Amino acid sequence: MSRIQTHRVGMFSAMLQVMRKEWIDFARDRRTLLLTLLMAPLLYPVLFLGVGKLSEMRAETQLEGTLKLPVVGIERAPNLVKHLAAYGIEAKAAPADIEDRIRDQVDDLALAIDPDFAEDWHAGRPAQVDIITDTTRRNADVSVARVSRVLQGYGARVGAMRLLIRGINPGIATPVHVGTRDLATPEAKNSSLMTVLLPLILTIFAFIGGSHLAMDTTAGERERQSLEPLLATPVSRAALVGGKMLAAVILGFLSMLLILLSFKLTATFAGGLGKQLDVSFLAIGKLMVTLLPLVVIGTALVTFLSAGAKSMKEAQSHIMWLMMLPMLPAYGLMAYPLKDTALWQYAVPFLSQNQLIMKITRSESASFEQWAVYLGTSLLLVAVLWAAAVWRYRQEKLAISA
Repeated sequence: MSRIQTHRVGMFSAMLQVMRKEWIDFARDRRTLLLTLLMAPLLYPVLFLGVGKLSEMRAETQLEGTLKLPVVGIERAPNLVKHLAAYGIEAKAAPADIEDRIRDQVDDLALAIDPDFAEDWHAGRPAQVDIITDTTRRNADVSVARVSRVLQGYGARVGAMRLLIRGINPGIATPVHVGTRDLATPEAKNSSLMTVLLPLILTIFAFIGGSHLAMDTTAGERERQSLEPLLATPVSRAALVGGKMLAAVILGFLSMLLILLSFKLTATFAGGLGKQLDVSFLAIGKLMVTLLPLVVIGTALVTFLSAGAKSMKEAQSHIMWLMMLPMLPAYGLMAYPLKDTALWQYAVPFLSQNQLIMKITRSESASFEQWAVYLGTSLLLVAVLWAAAVWRYRQEKLAISA
């Protein structure tokens, strides 16, 4: 065996020894181990079922249930009131302070019938009807859309009847009929909640899943004054950093695996939306492959930051802004959606994971070039962060306790 091969075997063996040592130390605190591994998988079903139940309740109350609608000037349009009642919208006289009630969120919306409604109606002119609402509050958007749709249908129906009375074909007023051919797959339609909420949850937990162990093995040991004897051993700094990172990566991997299994079980046994989601083992496997590089990136970054911290408290102060990083692409895509065909997106951390997770949830396959760019840039970033952490470990001040 050549000297280079012997060096590689020795380095790998040292990494495994360091990893084993860190896992033994971490497993001694069983409460922390169980909280790290089980907290997120146990919280996910509560979050998923809670959001699903709230969505179903909103649909039942605002789309299917009877909607009570305050109407200003209700006596001016009796036929319109009857039409609204036929679609489950119960009109009632609005109080004088209806605008203040809407601003104070006592009522979600109201309808105002113009004083000249009857005169314009009989003269064949457009009769004015206004929907009063606060568009900055999303609690009324479903009700507003429901009322608007019924009013538009009423206007179209009356307009067609007027043309027929005059012996005119109503189709003349509609020279172009616009239809929609929806090319979305059934899986994509059924996973709307998954494509919005799941990428954000998974990227956050994957990125910081192994952060506690990565902080404890560096900043924690430095604070406990147990890092200096470890640095005095003949183990190379590269093997030392690699072993500590490997221990944290395994913890993050196990945490992500439990979260994905929790997602599968929750979606399998949940009713309503949960029955519509793709929770096959193939989809779960693709998600795991997508998130594993992010687990390693997060571990490497936390290891680098912890190596520059003098205490565990200082290292934990980085968690707040680290949790914000996976949220940035999600917020950016809400404001400016991007097509997922550009290769450069798969070279951007967090954005690439978001796009791949959305593809998986839509039952679409990423191309070979997209996977290659994603995995290649992820490995390059891991190598850079690992080298930076090794550089930090080679500094003499790391051995000085706080």
